[in-house]
Amino acid sequence: MATIRPFSGLRFAESAGSLADITAPPYDVISPEQREDLAAKSPYNAVRLTLPETEEGDRSKYVKYARSASRLEEWRRNGTLELEDKPSLYRYTQTFTVPGTDQVFERTKLVTLIKVEPYSNGVVLPHERTFPKHKEDRMRILEATRSHLECIFGLFEDDDKSCHAAICNAPAEKICDFVTDEDGIRHVFERIEDQASLDAIVGKVADKKVWIADGHHRYETALAFREALGERDGIVPEDFMMMALCSISDPGLVLLPTHRILKTLNCSADELKQKMSADFTIEDCDNSKLMTRIGEVESQGGRAFGVALPGGKGFTATVKGLGQLTQLVNIEGSDELKKLDVSILHGYIFEKLLGLTGVDFFGYTRIEEEATTAVENGSPASFLMNPPTVHDMRVIASGGDFMPQKSTYYYPKLLSGLVMWSLKDFN
Repeated sequence: MATIRPFSGLRFAESAGSLADITAPPYDVISPEQREDLAAKSPYNAVRLTLPETEEGDRSKYVKYARSASRLEEWRRNGTLELEDKPSLYRYTQTFTVPGTDQVFERTKLVTLIKVEPYSNGVVLPHERTFPKHKEDRMRILEATRSHLECIFGLFEDDDKSCHAAICNAPAEKICDFVTDEDGIRHVFERIEDQASLDAIVGKVADKKVWIADGHHRYETALAFREALGERDGIVPEDFMMMALCSISDPGLVLLPTHRILKTLNCSADELKQKMSADFTIEDCDNSKLMTRIGEVESQGGRAFGVALPGGKGFTATVKGLGQLTQLVNIEGSDELKKLDVSILHGYIFEKLLGLTGVDFFGYTRIEEEATTAVENGSPASFLMNPPTVHDMRVIASGGDFMPQKSTYYYPKLLSGLVMWSLKDFN
């Protein structure tokens, strides 16, 4: 099944400064304002590579990609980035609390090279659809730098937890241990060099399927990059990309909901309740208590949405008959896909009840308070949801279906800048 491989990584030298100042979230969750804040932290912050900006005087919009490649080579030449002297795997552990709770979780990933495979091979599987314009951007930066500057996040089947145990128990050298100030997440990054451990881990992963958790656009970009080469004898660097792999059995695997904040609504609050009342049980509820209430419904096996409205009081909408409602959801795919909260919201509530289609009429947030505050700042309504489960994602991906974009939010995100990999360092 999955083919993984140790690699010689590029890592920031100690002279580059604190990793808390030079690491960054994945490129696709960074706002323009956050990008500027990160770049201001250090002249070596990873966003200067992963998210290059157009500058005044640039002759074309593509100059920024060449700038990223030039900066990468400069940092290698001046010792800001150092190449590891032997191929290794890396253990990346994050210790964190879920926003709004005190419960502590620990999630462990294996950072490795993985052979890119077409989805049709059934080895690496997606669960969300992608958009061409996002892949074009990532292709430009991959072509310019010929490097994988950040990891994508994958999950592997591990029902007996033996692979998770092998990764966690492998002897390793701690490279860094720091806490990011803005979220209080502890990041521990370790290098696994012991040959017996490397062989054991590679062997255990070899019979696994992998599901992409985060990074569909980057995976499909790497696949297209490889396919553009055509047939080659043997293994070539373009066969691989960097991925952080996590066991589905990891107790620290946490998904957060992604709520929708409406920019427009073509009916009043009372009319909205009326439209939804045929298929949902409507109960008035303070905006501040919506998530608690819909969480209770889910814990009892039900499906419910929270609708925050201006004035501090919204309502919950609990599905009356899931099987019957599933048949009304206008999304192509299996019944399992149509039963998801996000499918019901987009394929029935938005499209059929409210006549809202496309992606321009709403925004996203994973933070409950942002969703409820938005309705006091001009939004007509926010729809709050429970998150899908890892089981949901696994079933949907295995069945060949695709969830709507931003259906899952694995928390916390991986940091970029802990390790990079250049194709010219393939060994």
